[in-house]
Amino acid sequence: MIEVYTDGSCYNGRHVGSWVAILFIEGGKIVLSDLETDATNHRMELTAVIKAIEYVRDKHPTATTVKIISDSQYVIGLARRKTKFLFTDFKTKKGNEIRNIDLVKKLLELHEVIDVEYVKIKAHQQPTNETNYNIEADILARKILRDYFKDGNIVWRTK
Repeated sequence: MIEVYTDGSCYNGRHVGSWVAILFIEGGKIVLSDLETDATNHRMELTAVIKAIEYVRDKHPTATTVKIISDSQYVIGLARRKTKFLFTDFKTKKGNEIRNIDLVKKLLELHEVIDVEYVKIKAHQQPTNETNYNIEADILARKILRDYFKDGNIVWRTK
C-alpha cells in the first residue's frame, strides 16, 4: 500500500492555487506539487489526489492500493457519490453539470485502475511530537503561493 498525504491551497482573490501530494513508497518519500491559475480550493484538493494517483499508476504499476489521507471532506465524499453521479449523468437537481466535472470524472476513472482508500483527518491540527504530513503538505502548498506572489506575479481571472 502506498500512503499519500494531500492538500491544496488557493488565493481566491486572484484564482491562483497550489497543490501538494506527499507519497510514501517503498520506504521513500516523494513530494509532488505545482501552481495553477483559474483555481479554486476544491480544484486544488482534487488535483493533488489525481496527480498522486496518476504518479503511482505510471511509476509503480504493480501497486494495488493507494491510501489518500486528506483533510478535504469534499474529496473524501466524492467516491461515495459515484453511483449518484453516474445515475444523474453528473448533473445537479437543477440540471446543471456538477462543479469540477472534469476533475471528478478523471478521479473516478482512476478508481477503475487502482484501489483507492480514503482517510479523513482534521484540518490544521496543532503540531505534536509525531510527524503530521498533512501539516507539511498544507505548509508547502501555502508557501508555493506566497513565493509566487512575492515574486511580483499578478494573475487576473479570464473567465
